[in-house]
Amino acid sequence: MSDEPPPDHFGHRKRLRQRFLAGYPTALADYELLELLLCQAQPRGDVKPLAKALIREFGDFSSVIAAKPDELQRVSGMGEASVVALKAVEAAALLMQRETLLERPVIGSWKKLLEYCHSAMAHAKVEQFRLLFLDNRNALIADEQQQTGTINHTPVYPREVVKRALELHASAIIMLHNHPSGDPTPSSDDVAMTREVAEIAGKLGITLHDHVVIGKRGRASMRNLGLLKG
Repeated sequence: MSDEPPPDHFGHRKRLRQRFLAGYPTALADYELLELLLCQAQPRGDVKPLAKALIREFGDFSSVIAAKPDELQRVSGMGEASVVALKAVEAAALLMQRETLLERPVIGSWKKLLEYCHSAMAHAKVEQFRLLFLDNRNALIADEQQQTGTINHTPVYPREVVKRALELHASAIIMLHNHPSGDPTPSSDDVAMTREVAEIAGKLGITLHDHVVIGKRGRASMRNLGLLKG
């Protein structure tokens, strides 16, 4: 057996874990939390440089966790196990948020709903269009991503939105999409499409509660802005 002391990073990892447990959940800086996660996937070696490289590449902790697997793998040092460790955190966070919404009136959990959708969509690099279908108690029936577009456009077909609501026997809809630019201000096309959906759905007894645009810098509710009547 060697008499050489273990590499210093082993002691560093132990101290990191102890600090985390002693001050959970805010004891660590963003790169240190990434480092802690990467330690689970890489049992040997110093992963602090990799954690800092990920922050530099993507900007902040949330953007690292939200990055696509292929984007993460392009960073030197990120193998499959490390990617899975980070993406599992995102999946767990979204599942926890989603479970708080199931079988509860969504309108009464509006803040939690928006937090869930912000987590799911705000960091996407292309536009995504999401539909929440509600029953007659305003409880969530389904949460579906209908379309993915380019960096500034998602094709949305109002009749397809309403058709899907009828298939699910939904009584109401909430529409959401993200603006990768970060600015959640609705465009004129956003407003026109929303009003068309509301008109078609209304004729069939389906209510469009809102269309929320999500960006890194915040959220914009068309109903709150007075752009959606009724």
